[in-house]
Amino acid sequence: MAKATILLVRGQGASVCAVARVGCVDVSSYWNHWPCLFPQHGPGRKHERRIQLTGWQQRIVDAHPRRFLRGLIHSDGCRVTNRVWAGKYAYPRYSFTNNSGEILQLLRSACDAIGVPHRDSKWNTVSIARREGVAALDAFIGPKR
Repeated sequence: MAKATILLVRGQGASVCAVARVGCVDVSSYWNHWPCLFPQHGPGRKHERRIQLTGWQQRIVDAHPRRFLRGLIHSDGCRVTNRVWAGKYAYPRYSFTNNSGEILQLLRSACDAIGVPHRDSKWNTVSIARREGVAALDAFIGPKR
């Protein structure tokens, strides 16, 4: 899917490399115009630079908040079974960790857009643990591939 998306953006004559790795496929394409499409990209760590969606990016996120959340969870999140009281009680939850406050806010805003309750469990972690929130995410996120 990633290779097809790159070809859609760059055109069918574009060079796209896909290498199978353990547990994933590494897809890459070199192009001088990628920074035009992803202006947040730049030197240094992402939590040390400004991360702000441009107008066209925000319109896409507003139109497709579920797809955006799926990408965020697949990149920096996880679904785990939280065990409490020495394993006597367990429940599923999603956790998203990122050192960029701006990226955390993008996740929170997308959750708010579709009515998924969330809370900050640490300074760099947003947790979705309420039953209805987990069920909502389960409906469209699916396993990491």
